[in-house]
Amino acid sequence: MGLDGAMLVLRSILFNILFYINLVILVLTGLPRIFMGRQAVMNLARLWGKTSIWLVRVVCGMHFEVRGLENIPEGAVIVAAKHQSIWETFALTLFLKDFSYVLKRELTWIPFFGWYFLPGEQIAIDRSKGSSALNQVSTAAKALLAEGRQLFIFPEGTRRPAGAPPAYKYGVAHVYAATGARCLPVALNSGLFWARRSFLRRPGTIVMSFLPVIEPGLTPREFLAELQDRIETETAALNAEAVAKDPSLAAVLAEGAKAATPPAETRA
Repeated sequence: MGLDGAMLVLRSILFNILFYINLVILVLTGLPRIFMGRQAVMNLARLWGKTSIWLVRVVCGMHFEVRGLENIPEGAVIVAAKHQSIWETFALTLFLKDFSYVLKRELTWIPFFGWYFLPGEQIAIDRSKGSSALNQVSTAAKALLAEGRQLFIFPEGTRRPAGAPPAYKYGVAHVYAATGARCLPVALNSGLFWARRSFLRRPGTIVMSFLPVIEPGLTPREFLAELQDRIETETAALNAEAVAKDPSLAAVLAEGAKAATPPAETRA
C-alpha cells in the first residue's frame, strides 16, 4: 500500500468515527422533536444530511454536484432514485420539502434512531408480506400525495454496487399505477465514492441528477421500462464521466459488475 492508499484508509477511518459520533449526538439531542411534529423530524434529517456532507468533504475530499433542479416539480410526486449508498438517503432530503420514505419495518426497531420514523410519518413495510405490503404502500402513498407531499422510493429495493446489473422491482410501478402520480427519476454515482459494505470514502465528486418527470398514464410495464431506461442511461453516463476524471474508479465499477442479479419480478 502506497502513501495515497494509506491516507485513504486513515481519512476513511476518521470520517466513519466522526460520522457515527455526529449521528448519535443528533439522535439523542433531537429526541424532543419526536413530540414536535413531522416537520421538526424532517428538519433534523436535513441537519444530519448537511453535517454529514460537510464532514465527508472536509475529511475525505468528497464533494457533490446536483443537476436538473429545474425538473423538480412543486407538490406531490413519486421520487424514484438509484440506490448505491447511504449517501443519497440523507442527500435527497435537502431538495424536497415534505417527504416520506418507503422503508423496511426493521429500521423502526433500532433504539432511538427508529423512534423518529413514526412521528416523521414515514412508511414502514414488512417486505416479507409481498402483495399486501404493496397495497399498504399504495394506500399510504395516496394519502400523503393528496397532501402535496413527496414519496421517496428506491426502485431496486436495496443498495446496489456501482456498475451492477439493474434489478428493478415491480413495487414502484404498482404505486405509480395505483396513485396516478407523476414520477421524478433520479440518477447518481454515489457508489463509486461511498460504496455499500465498505468503510472507504474516496475523494471526488458525487453527481446526483434529477431527470424529467414521467407523467401518469403509462401501463405499469411501460412505466417500469421507461424508468429503468432513464435512470440507467444517465447513471452509466455519470459513471463514465467520473472514471474519465479518475481512472482508478474503473476498478470499483468492475467489482460492482460482478454482483449477482436478484430474481426479477415480472408482474405487470
